[in-house]
Amino acid sequence: MDRWDRAGRVAAYGAALALTPYLLIKVSWVVGSLLGLLPVGTGFGKAGWVVLNSATIGMAGIGIAVALALVQPWGMRIPGAPLAFCAWVGTGFLVPVLPYAVVSSLLGSADGDPKSGSDAGPSMPGWEAALVQTGFVGMGLGLAIALPAYMRRRWPGAFVGRLGDGGECSPRALPWMTVVGASVGLVWLYWAAGGTAGVAHRGERDLAWYALSGVFGLWAFVASLATLAAVRGRPARVPRWGPVVFGWLGSGSLFAWSGWKLPFTLYLMVAQPADAALPEDLALAACLHLAAVGAGAAMLRTLVRTGRPGRAAVPSPTAPCV
Repeated sequence: MDRWDRAGRVAAYGAALALTPYLLIKVSWVVGSLLGLLPVGTGFGKAGWVVLNSATIGMAGIGIAVALALVQPWGMRIPGAPLAFCAWVGTGFLVPVLPYAVVSSLLGSADGDPKSGSDAGPSMPGWEAALVQTGFVGMGLGLAIALPAYMRRRWPGAFVGRLGDGGECSPRALPWMTVVGASVGLVWLYWAAGGTAGVAHRGERDLAWYALSGVFGLWAFVASLATLAAVRGRPARVPRWGPVVFGWLGSGSLFAWSGWKLPFTLYLMVAQPADAALPEDLALAACLHLAAVGAGAAMLRTLVRTGRPGRAAVPSPTAPCV
């Protein structure tokens, strides 16, 4: 076992351990709300609160299982595609927002209540909030180290070479998912810069909303540029691992975060609770999240298929001209 494998092993076990308190906290919220021992979150009925937190319990459980699969012997025997998909979603959730999570933890800022799309509890004590943030940061850092180490063992040829080595085509038209991703990112960056078009409740904007809009907007552009580079094989001398890694993270961010926020936005559109609102217009937000989910999924498919056989995480013999 070389140093990369040792680092990946420590990181994977650390990620699973870091997220375990979050899992236990969410279980306590569900059980407590069902038994009437804990209040439900602002803007939710009991059923909606239980469903929301049950979903996060499932997500946390999958995250812990993925982390363990990266270092356990059985992780090398299970099908690669499902594991890669779960890891893609997990890294898309956590790695792109690590800087924000670290800064917000140091400053003691809360990424809000239902208004900002958080699943925070109605009266979360400080120690509980610290465990939740630590769990997210620990899982994100752990996956960022453990996943490349795992892929290096399972697919030794992944990310080898340069963009020009694969014979990718150079389509005249821009791939549609890069246009959609960049357009969504442009809207989010516009809001982060203080733009008010499409903002229905200006008073609901806070520092966390501005920061996260900027983070997601930047990653949408990163994903679009990386996917475009991978499809066109340009610049030819750029190492292949660069666009693949940044495309992986950016497309995962688009898919995971908008996939999480879309149901919440639709819930607010249907239920229209008086004590919960998003700053942006709900119909526009739903369209943006739907477009981001579709673009993120298409980017992943394109990144996988443009790799030469044996070099992509899930090899494919074709390199499409989109």
